[in-house]
This record gives sequence, structure tokens and C-alpha cells, in this order.
Amino acid sequence: MKQTFDFEEIRPYEGNEVAEAAQRLCKEELLRKAAAHVVPDVEAAMSVLASCRTVQDFQMQLALPILTGLLQKTSAGISASRFDVLSKSACYTYVSNHRDITLDSAFLNVVLHHSGLDTCEIAIGDNLLIYPWIIDFVRLNKSFIVKRGVSRRQMLEVSARLSAYMHYAVTTKKQSVWIAQREGRAKDSDDRTQESLIKMFALGGEADFITNIRNLNIAPVAISYEYDPCDYLKAKEMQQKRDNADYKKQPADDLLNMATGITGYKGRIHFEVATPINGALAQIAPETPRTELAGLVAQIIDKGIHAHYRLYPGNYVAYDALWGGDAMAQYYTPAEKSAFDAYVQQRIDKVDLPDKDETFLRERILEMYANPVRNHLVATQE
Repeated sequence: MKQTFDFEEIRPYEGNEVAEAAQRLCKEELLRKAAAHVVPDVEAAMSVLASCRTVQDFQMQLALPILTGLLQKTSAGISASRFDVLSKSACYTYVSNHRDITLDSAFLNVVLHHSGLDTCEIAIGDNLLIYPWIIDFVRLNKSFIVKRGVSRRQMLEVSARLSAYMHYAVTTKKQSVWIAQREGRAKDSDDRTQESLIKMFALGGEADFITNIRNLNIAPVAISYEYDPCDYLKAKEMQQKRDNADYKKQPADDLLNMATGITGYKGRIHFEVATPINGALAQIAPETPRTELAGLVAQIIDKGIHAHYRLYPGNYVAYDALWGGDAMAQYYTPAEKSAFDAYVQQRIDKVDLPDKDETFLRERILEMYANPVRNHLVATQE
């Protein structure tokens, strides 16, 4: 018998909930303080928020203009390619690499809108929902909540409900969704889809493993930022974990990463969608042992992401600095190399640790920019 789930606690807001949430948000002083960093006129933004009656009102009248302004202030522009391979009448599960806590999915929605596609619902971990107003804000912005930090006994039920919701959204609500390929960002940019994510996807259908995956209509998306505003924070965290086995990131660290990612300079930004994977799934042999299926699906998604990175001069400079000698020298000029070397040193200088290990930090930052090159080379040479 099919298990039924209550999605009330995790689904995005709808109907009258939208206006009610908007009114609550207008009274939040912390939201006003946060908004001051990204909008020129907080009162005008609050007036627009107060007038929102639908999710589309919120996204088109408030979120889209704010993100457009943010891109103008903190980037050298956003570009996208291959979104014309997607059908405007179909719904997809977008699975992407994960660089920025808040902006990966937000910028994807900008790209989808400008590509003539519907914006997607966004999976967001409850570890980021530090204040009640953040819950209101994300659920108003078409987000559904992923429960983190539950016991092993609860994990299966939580995963089954999440999967059931995603299947419901894509197949019944006719609403595309986005989820990162792994829990948390890949600090070293070695982007790999977690097999546990694929197993979660398969829980929500009523058919066999591969058919359940096919029903989600997965489209891998490669996200490429020229510069990661949080690169030095990620490197700092890696040294803290190296030096202290018990180190745990605190909620304040997540807030700092969110704020730094939003307001920091990103250079050029590119989104590129790979061909949806259902054709590749059809090539998996029927006799494949079930224990191997999640790994095979993850590899298909990874290849789609890796093959569609947009690589910048700094990526190639970092690759050569770590592994290549001058193997990638054709992709950057001496001036671009000098500029990137200076950039890396500036990032190291921003790390505030009493026992700062500059050699370690430099290697970690270089890895963040070099790993996409290595993975792209493998994916495009196969």
C-alpha cells in the first residue's frame, strides 16, 4: 500500500499564507538590517513586500529586481547556455554542483525566468533557518525544507517524505525543483553527487529504482563562478578541521558565509544545463545489481555537470600551479597569471587564524579553482 505523507511542515507557502508571511516579514527588524546590504531603499522594498499576494508577486516584483541589482554590484555579469534543450511544457529536477549557500538556486531562477521557463522550487536545509523570519522568507520564495541533523531512526522517514514531496511536485503539481548534488558545499570544488541523494530520489515513487529516478526527469546543471567570495572562509575552515578534530561550524559561521557569498565579488557567472539524464538511464543494463544503481546514476549526473563547466583563466592558472606546470598556459596570459596569483595571496591575507598555515591555505584555495579543470578534462575525454 502506498504510504501517504503530510507535507505541511516542509512545503512552500501558497494561497493566503503568502500575504500573511509577507506581513510578518515587514515587521522583522533583522530582515530590514539584512536588506540594507542589498537594496538601495529598504522602505520601498518593504512596501513592495507588503503588497505581495502570490509567490509570483514576490518573485517577480521583489526577488528578481533585487537579484538583478545584486548581479550588477557583485559580478561581471551572468550568462547561460543550453537551456533551450529543455521543454517549456516539461518539469525537471535540476541537480547542480553547490558553490554558494543561497545564490546557486536564486541565480538559477533568474536564468530560468530569462530563458522563458518557470522558476523552480528550492530544497533548503533547515540548518540555515536560524531565525523564524528566514523560514517565512524561504517558504515565500518557493523553497521546501530538508530536515538535517535527525537521528538515524528518523532519517529514513525524513528522506521518504522529502522524496515523496519532490515526486509530487514534479509529477502532480507540475512544478520543477532544484536540489544540490550533495549536502553542504564541496569546499574543494571536487563536485560529486552523493549516492545517498540518489537513493533518496528513488524512495518516492511506486515503481522500480530506475523508473522512480526517471520520473523526476533530472537535468544536471553546472554552475561556474569566476571567483568564490567564500574561498578564504572555506580554506580557513579546512585548516581549523585539520588542527582540531572536534571543530564544528557554528550557526554564526553559516550566517557569515551567507552574507559573504551574497555581497562578495563573483566575477563572471555561468549556468549551463546538460542533457536530461533519462536517455542515459535507459542504457543501464536491466540485470545491473541494485547495489550498483545509485553509484551509476551519480556518475551520469557528475559527468553532465563536469562536462559543462565554464572555465576561467584563474582555473587554468590554479591547475598549472598544482599539477600541470604549463600544460594549460594557452588558456591564460602572463598578466592573467599575475593577477590570479595576487588574488590568491589577498585571500590568504584575509584568513584570521593565530597559527595561519599559508602553504596549506594556498594549496586549498588553488584546489578550489583547479579541481573543475581536472574534472572537466576527464568528463570531456571519455
